Amino acid sequence: MRIAISGASGLIGTALRAHLAQAGHEVSTLVRGESAAKNTISWKPYAGPQEQPCDPRQLDGIEAFIHLSGENVAGGRWTATQKQRLRDSRLITTGNLVRLVSEVKPAPRVLLCASAIGYYGERGDEVLTEESSLGTGFLPELCSAWEQEAQVASAKGIRVVNLRFALVLSRDGGPLAKMLLPFKLGIGGRLASGKQYMSWIAIDDAVRAVEYALITENVRGPVNITAPEPVTNRDFTRALGHALHRPTIFPVPGFALKLLLGEMAEALLAGARVAPSKLSAAGFEFQYPKLSEALEAVMKK
Repeated sequence: MRIAISGASGLIGTALRAHLAQAGHEVSTLVRGESAAKNTISWKPYAGPQEQPCDPRQLDGIEAFIHLSGENVAGGRWTATQKQRLRDSRLITTGNLVRLVSEVKPAPRVLLCASAIGYYGERGDEVLTEESSLGTGFLPELCSAWEQEAQVASAKGIRVVNLRFALVLSRDGGPLAKMLLPFKLGIGGRLASGKQYMSWIAIDDAVRAVEYALITENVRGPVNITAPEPVTNRDFTRALGHALHRPTIFPVPGFALKLLLGEMAEALLAGARVAPSKLSAAGFEFQYPKLSEALEAVMKK
């Protein structure tokens, strides 16, 4: 399959690009600014309404698009300016890609667009599936608007999948990479009470799940990209300490996180017990369904 990926230099995009190429797909990357590199397509993700993001003829023959662009939600305190950056990096770029996708000839078969389990917000120990309602707060509202932008392409007869990513476990980046140093120093610990649920997925399963959604025709709409066994923050902390052979006796108080991070602390303290219902129903098999196995595999890489 001929595939174009935006956000291909990020954690998930880098791993996905390599995985798809190894699986025999022809992969091109959408890059910001001019590029003469092989298998790259220059575009303007923040193009204005009257501006063409790129010549759509460059994209003719592309059968699938995967959109992974977006500012890191943990990239700084959620000031009004930062919130607008987070919105623009998702909504404007997705809208521009959908405009392009709608003009490609022949029409592509599928558009996969990143989203996040932040859609559900703080839900305690409620088991959440793709059928669960929208949560409240900044992140749920952002995820919902993001998904709606992508779904515009469905009016053109394109299958659209909203990839609701959980915490992706990798040593190469993301939250786990940031956790490793304090845990290796023996000063890692649970966040606040540690009772909040954490939904997670190993990077290898994450890219396999994206490919599965890509090639499985009856998969559409929101899809939870998460392992089948979410755990509490307390259990996650213990498992990570065990994998690193380090103690985990220094909890981080909730009030300290709020003082340090402001509103963004809500994302770390929120509990989301998310189930991969659509993936399981479609027959996807996880290589690392258990956290201990996933952490062991990740640490070996």
